[in-house]
Amino acid sequence: MTGLVLLHGFTGSAASFDEVLSHLAAPGAGARLFRPLLLGHGGSAAPGVLRFEQEVDRLGAEIRRAGFSGSHLCGYSLGARLGLGLLARHASLFRSATLIGVHPGLSDPAERAARIGSDERWCELLCRQGLPGFLRAWEAQPLFETQRELPGPQRARQRQIRQSHSADGLMRALRVLGLGQMPDYRGVLPAVGLRVRLLVGSRDSKFEGLASALTTACRRVELLRVEGAGHNLPLEAPAQLAHVLTQALEECA
Repeated sequence: MTGLVLLHGFTGSAASFDEVLSHLAAPGAGARLFRPLLLGHGGSAAPGVLRFEQEVDRLGAEIRRAGFSGSHLCGYSLGARLGLGLLARHASLFRSATLIGVHPGLSDPAERAARIGSDERWCELLCRQGLPGFLRAWEAQPLFETQRELPGPQRARQRQIRQSHSADGLMRALRVLGLGQMPDYRGVLPAVGLRVRLLVGSRDSKFEGLASALTTACRRVELLRVEGAGHNLPLEAPAQLAHVLTQALEECA
């Protein structure tokens, strides 16, 4: 049976993919699922993980230990960045990959330093105001503007998932897994002999531009746009994402 590894985004959880999975068609509906928690989320402690690539290696070991070698890899946002790290360091674990809203990393030292400073300010907000104040500010970012158009029950479910974390855990995730701590993986996809789909919402112009640049560098990488959606496709376009994953799993079968 085909395996599917799903990596959630920052402030997400395994439940972030529940609606997507409800739309999977055969053979995707019968796929074996592995949905690990990322560092700093839920009960994921991993005390020895102090750097981005240590988390990549921890996830790779978990995937191998759980018997999911040869699976299709799907990651969203932070999960997509860690997924890119897995392709860089553990590509033999996977048959193919779908990366949603992925950033390949920062190459400019000044941009890297600025991002580390920005993430530290989010950590300071978590210290001062705790999880409720942080979430109010986090959800108000322009990146998530399209989510405010979603029905109330969907937004409530998203908030419930976010509230399941701790301030300390999210601070740790920001300080270890933030974009400023991530290696520059721009050269990874041309070196990996796997089919990779990059998914973006048509209203997520920044990440569409990043994905477009990655597809230009490698013919095996395909860019797919989901019309009318923003950054968070598992939340905003679960049926469309499920369709893409069903196709990918059919190719793996």
